[in-house]
Amino acid sequence: MSTPSAAHDEAGPRPDENGGGRGGRLGRIVRTPLGWALTGLVGVGLVSALTATGPGPLPVLGAAVAVAVYWLVMHRLAGRATPEIARQGAGREALYGGAVGLGFVLVAALLITMFGGYSFSWAGNGFFSVVWSAAMLQAGAAVTEELMFRGIALQALEQRWGSRVAIVVTGLFFGVSHLAAPGASAWSALAIALEAGVMLGVAFLWRRSIWFVAGLHFTWNAAEQLLGIPVSGHTPEGLFTVDTHGSALLSGGTFGLEASIVPVLLGVLLTVRMAVLARRNGGPRPRRLVKG
Repeated sequence: MSTPSAAHDEAGPRPDENGGGRGGRLGRIVRTPLGWALTGLVGVGLVSALTATGPGPLPVLGAAVAVAVYWLVMHRLAGRATPEIARQGAGREALYGGAVGLGFVLVAALLITMFGGYSFSWAGNGFFSVVWSAAMLQAGAAVTEELMFRGIALQALEQRWGSRVAIVVTGLFFGVSHLAAPGASAWSALAIALEAGVMLGVAFLWRRSIWFVAGLHFTWNAAEQLLGIPVSGHTPEGLFTVDTHGSALLSGGTFGLEASIVPVLLGVLLTVRMAVLARRNGGPRPRRLVKG
């Protein structure tokens, strides 16, 4: 938090700082964890809504604007530094997270294929145009979603109630937020909550880096798209087309890989491993140790 200047001390508090004015009360409200979280979610969410499905590099440009909005909210309203979006080491964290996400999806897809749930064929679409489109779309989505769920919501809840509550609440909300997707169901929402919401939350506690979780999120979605697997019910243009066979519990049905039992089980195993690493690094924080 900033220290009042000498000039301000000599002048004495302004009327609204003692609660006598609307500005003072509003200022105190938006500086609470709930206040700055809602402000940040609205700001980043608005940027995402305007740019997420735009043409060319617009989603990535939107992600850059979202990072700036996040920085302003955290510095001006939350009164805290933002090491989680530091430029130093950002590339390394993004690549590390990207490797984890890519490995996760490829192993899950391979297992589903081995059990007869998927078969792939080359789609014949332009290679570079498809890869470029997937990279722009999924990079923008990964950064803005991670800023909202792990950067803002998780840290605000963590500050108020500690890491465990923050992980559970943001994980469940992440699952519920996908209920509007095509082919969604109560099962797909629960699966998303476990394999993605909770796992990404624990990954953030482990690395304390938005770039790590955004890298993981990005390669997860981009790999699915390029393989032709629906991404949370949506089927953007990919390099392959996929045919599903057998039980939807194995293949995920029309919703895609996230509704398969395979990534849920893999996600739980990976989450447990990252939770152990996070505990060793002092990542989880009980309520009493969290400061504003």
